[in-house]
Amino acid sequence: MKTFKPLSFSDKIRWRNRALGCLLVLMLIYMVIIGEMGLGDSRVMTTLADNVSRIIFFGGMIWVIYKIVRNRKLLKDRQLLKEQMQDEFDERNRYLHDKSGGIVWDVLFVCLLFVTLTTSLVNMPAFYTSLAILTICVILKLVVYFLYKGTE
Repeated sequence: MKTFKPLSFSDKIRWRNRALGCLLVLMLIYMVIIGEMGLGDSRVMTTLADNVSRIIFFGGMIWVIYKIVRNRKLLKDRQLLKEQMQDEFDERNRYLHDKSGGIVWDVLFVCLLFVTLTTSLVNMPAFYTSLAILTICVILKLVVYFLYKGTE
C-alpha cells in the first residue's frame, strides 16, 4: 500500500536541485576538512594523483553547478521541461540505463569517485588500486551501454 503521493515532474526537478545543492555544500565541507587536516601534500602525492584529484573534485563541482543551472532553466521553460520529461521517460533510454548498470552503477560510480579522490590525498598504493577499479568500472559501463545501444 502506497502512503505517498506521486510527485509531478517539476517537483522531482525541484527535489533534484535541493539534493544537488546539499551535495555542493558537502563538497565544500569536504574541501575545508581536507585542507584543515593537511592532506593533499604535493610532496607525497604523485603528479597523476594530484591531477586526478583536481579533475574529480573540481570537475564534480562544475558538473553539480551545471546541473543546478540546467534544472532551473527547465523549471522556467515549460517546453524544455516537457522535452526533458519525454527524454527521461523514453523506454529505450530507460532500458539502456537499466541494462548498463542502472542506479546501482550510478551509486557505485559516485562512491568510487569519492574513494579515489580521498586515497589520492592520503595513500598512493591505495590510490592506484582505486583508480584501476574506477577505470575498469567505467570501461565496463561503456562497453555494455554501447553493446545494448547497438542492438536496436
